[in-house]
Amino acid sequence: MEIKITKTTSPSTMPAEDKLGFGKVFTDHMFIMDYEEGKGWYDARIVPFARISLHPASTVLHYGAEIFEGLKAYRRADGGVQLFRPMENIKRMNNSAERMSLPLLNEEDALEILTTFVKLEERFVPKSFGTSLYLRPFMFGNDEALGVHAVKNATFMLIASPSGSYYKEGINPVKIMIENEDVRTVRGGTGYAKCGGNYAASTRAGERAAKKGYSQVLWLDGVERKYIEEVGAMNVMFKIDGEIVTPMLTGSILPGITRKSCIEVLKKLGYAVSERLLSVDELVNAMKTGKLEEAWGCGTAAVVSPIGALAYGDEEYQINDGKIGEVTQKLYDILTGIQWGKLPDEFNWVYKI
Repeated sequence: MEIKITKTTSPSTMPAEDKLGFGKVFTDHMFIMDYEEGKGWYDARIVPFARISLHPASTVLHYGAEIFEGLKAYRRADGGVQLFRPMENIKRMNNSAERMSLPLLNEEDALEILTTFVKLEERFVPKSFGTSLYLRPFMFGNDEALGVHAVKNATFMLIASPSGSYYKEGINPVKIMIENEDVRTVRGGTGYAKCGGNYAASTRAGERAAKKGYSQVLWLDGVERKYIEEVGAMNVMFKIDGEIVTPMLTGSILPGITRKSCIEVLKKLGYAVSERLLSVDELVNAMKTGKLEEAWGCGTAAVVSPIGALAYGDEEYQINDGKIGEVTQKLYDILTGIQWGKLPDEFNWVYKI
């Protein structure tokens, strides 16, 4: 595809890598492409990073017609740059688009957009292990009318943010509260889509948990209110009596790319992995009897996040003495080793820029 590039005349200075946070510093450019029903996608362009203008009746502002993705560009020791399973993000974005009645992207065009953009912004890919250039593709409907209908006009954009190490001071297990009031989403809803509304609806419970001293919440399903689904905005896994258990994808759970990668690594290592329904009663019983050996969240930002304690009602249960478990550590070491090019890519996951 043809991508018109207009370079900035005021290049910014890359912050010191030990000062990088997450999502606060942005690169010099952004990608934009427009869509019109009957015309398709057009005017693919990279322009200087700037604010955007929207009509006050724009669909996204009133009906939440919006989706996004998150992936990273990593700097290898040899100085090269690579992506981790980018086609999985592209395919998931199209699944989200279909659910939200937004236009689909041509997969090859989407990969070309990512690679062209990263090449242009390569100087913003930090060099320290644990750091990365976070890429945020997103799409929104922008029909200039208030009627509720399938989107006829849309915009696809890509911005990027150099980000620091998620575990600057080491991997510390977190305390999680099992949420029994709010639900994240329901089967038949938008749970498997990566759309903004899912995240906005989850923040209230997270804030309540934080006030009680917990990092996040463990979500229960929205129908029977008894099956484990996700932890915060991450997928979740447990080691119960030697078996690795993760909630099955029922339509209300985001099909995480890190989740998928964890499962493939675990199976290669010889672990028994079950994708199934896991009730809160079974989980609590495993905690009471000492059969819950490890628990962790998994997602793009943290890769894995060990859970050191779980609270349900008035009871709090410590997991693995509040320390990171052997399996959790293995997953972190293997996945980050592949992502930053320190370990061989036996799965053919890496896409070199």
